[in-house]
Amino acid sequence: MSRSNVVIAGRFAVVLLNFLLMTTAYSQDLSLSRQLFDTYDTYREPALTHRRFKQTDILPLIDRLKTDARFEVRQVGESVEKRPIQLIKLGNGPRKVLLWSQMHGDEPSATMALFDLFNFMRADDAFGDLKKQLLTETTLYFVPMLNPDGAERYQRRNALDIDMNRDALRLQSPESRILKNLQQTLKPDFGFNLHDQNTRYSVGQTAKQATISFLATAYDPARNINPVRERSMQLIVGMNRVLQQFIPDGVGRYSDEFEPRAFGDNIQKWGTTLILIESGGYPNDPEKQFIRKLNYVAILTALQTIATDAYRNESRSEYNTIPENDRYLFDVLVRNAQIIRNGKPVTVDVGINRNEINLGNATTFAYRSSIDDFGDLSTFFGIEEIDATGLTLSPGLVHPDTLQSVADLKKYNPDSLVRQGVTTFRLAAASRATTHVSPVHLLQPGTPAARSIQTGRIPTFLLRRGNQLRYVFVNGFWYEAETGRGNLSNGVIE
Repeated sequence: MSRSNVVIAGRFAVVLLNFLLMTTAYSQDLSLSRQLFDTYDTYREPALTHRRFKQTDILPLIDRLKTDARFEVRQVGESVEKRPIQLIKLGNGPRKVLLWSQMHGDEPSATMALFDLFNFMRADDAFGDLKKQLLTETTLYFVPMLNPDGAERYQRRNALDIDMNRDALRLQSPESRILKNLQQTLKPDFGFNLHDQNTRYSVGQTAKQATISFLATAYDPARNINPVRERSMQLIVGMNRVLQQFIPDGVGRYSDEFEPRAFGDNIQKWGTTLILIESGGYPNDPEKQFIRKLNYVAILTALQTIATDAYRNESRSEYNTIPENDRYLFDVLVRNAQIIRNGKPVTVDVGINRNEINLGNATTFAYRSSIDDFGDLSTFFGIEEIDATGLTLSPGLVHPDTLQSVADLKKYNPDSLVRQGVTTFRLAAASRATTHVSPVHLLQPGTPAARSIQTGRIPTFLLRRGNQLRYVFVNGFWYEAETGRGNLSNGVIE
């Protein structure tokens, strides 16, 4: 064999060996994630069953960690309203990772997943080798709830009404100063910035919800890529491949436009490889319990690839193949309904979004929906869609009785009202409430009953075929008269 052929053969052997090693690593990666997914219920923290928990709900869970010698818990500061902010340390390895959740108080999906992860690390089970690897090769630092005052109100901003993710420069909030101090003193190699995003984000221009979205944040306006940011992309490529097993085509990529005030962008600039995870929406998962599970799997597999440096085998070019998040979804899209304007039929689509209103000290909520768009929405999609082809849209019927109070609704059978197309009552006296549990629309004194369908208004209406009632909508929720299917729940007071 000639020398040139030997060189070519040698290069081919190296390429083949790298391919085989990468394929083996990918296979192991997917196998581990499947095991984590399948055994998740063993570690799921049972004290957290819904997303509107407060710091008082997690403090006992943090105290429980203090009884395990593998965990170190210390207070690193206080919120505006003097609630303690804790740092939880696990492991003593050379690769340092800082993970923080609920920088925004109404974004708790990953917080739940972190407590599931703590349970996983405390258990004596078949994952012993993985846990040993994490404890010896990484040092993990967790801030489970950075904005406890926001969580108390289930709101994005803190008690100063400041968005902490726009406070990395001025550092006006004590919580912001805590986070920067942790980054500057711990000097983590990797950071996980854990958020929730609007459930109506789509994966590109498709009907798929972006259930999980990632971002390798930019560190400058030109969006350059240095080794710090490249590692972010490589880790995200691996996490995307893992999640595609469970949510095919359900992963998006957040816009990487540089935001000079944001912590993610600045922490990347300060030298910590930053991975932003955004938890979006998933069908029939309003409390984000399945999405919580996905966070658990994605974070644990990412930590394993950090512990082994396996992320280095990923190609950053695959990062840009993840479709970018877009806004092509409504909660409900009614297609091809007919309305009468100036005596003539007009075909329209109706885009409806359901918006949460905090109730009971923000421990629960009701919906106040709105018509967000109206007209030709043929390029958009609905998480729920109603084909109204051949159906005419008109206002719902107003009951002849006037209610003295909201409590008078208990005298009526709501199912019977809906089947008759009755959607609305008048109130004799003004009510301070905004929602109620019966699926009818209540009108304050002086509010007109029959109102044309247009943007900004509450979606309460009927869809008929001739004189036959087909659908009843109240506050953006619907009932199908022919089948009895639907999801009517609470009503709204206008």
